[in-house]
Amino acid sequence: MDDRYFYQPALGHGLPHDPFNAIVGPRPIGWISSRGADGSLNLAPYSFFNAFNYTPPLIGFSSQGRKDTLRNIEQTGEFVWNLATRPLAEAMNASCAPAPPEVDEFVLAGLTPTPSRLIDVPRVAESPVAFECRCSQIIRLNNAAGEPTDGWLIMGEVVGVHIAQTLLRDGVYDTAGSQTILRGGGPADYFEINRDSLFRMKRPDYPKMDQ
Repeated sequence: MDDRYFYQPALGHGLPHDPFNAIVGPRPIGWISSRGADGSLNLAPYSFFNAFNYTPPLIGFSSQGRKDTLRNIEQTGEFVWNLATRPLAEAMNASCAPAPPEVDEFVLAGLTPTPSRLIDVPRVAESPVAFECRCSQIIRLNNAAGEPTDGWLIMGEVVGVHIAQTLLRDGVYDTAGSQTILRGGGPADYFEINRDSLFRMKRPDYPKMDQ
């Protein structure tokens, strides 16, 4: 007997909730602030987000559909990633509401926009970490047959980094103390990074062979 559940996504998963997001997770949250060409502000979380390169530092997130964030970045070429933490979880969730473009999610979520140093998009003042970014690529995602999907990958170069001094311990960023939250599976699951979940492993040396 095969003890593995198998399904083909194109034919449906046959489960109460699609497990894909739950399996690929928990996932970092792309809490993105942007500004339209008309000056309007937008703040929204994206659950498909990560870092992709060291030098230069590149991050990216995927938009399912042409949402306000994507349109703003197309117009201005700039955005800010803000760290979502446990104390900011409810505000982050409020900024996820499907509000019309004219609604400012900073106001909706009770958050404070504060100026960035190098770009014209504000960051979330209450968030302990923020990346100022300039857009490097916008890629429409294709399926295996080469057909375009309704997904868009937005990549940005990190040109400025803001870190709360409380998260720097002897100059080292304190990930375990950040209370970073991550997106889990199902319609409402999240996880929090904390010290109880911390363990360490050093990269092994490759054994040298005798000559």
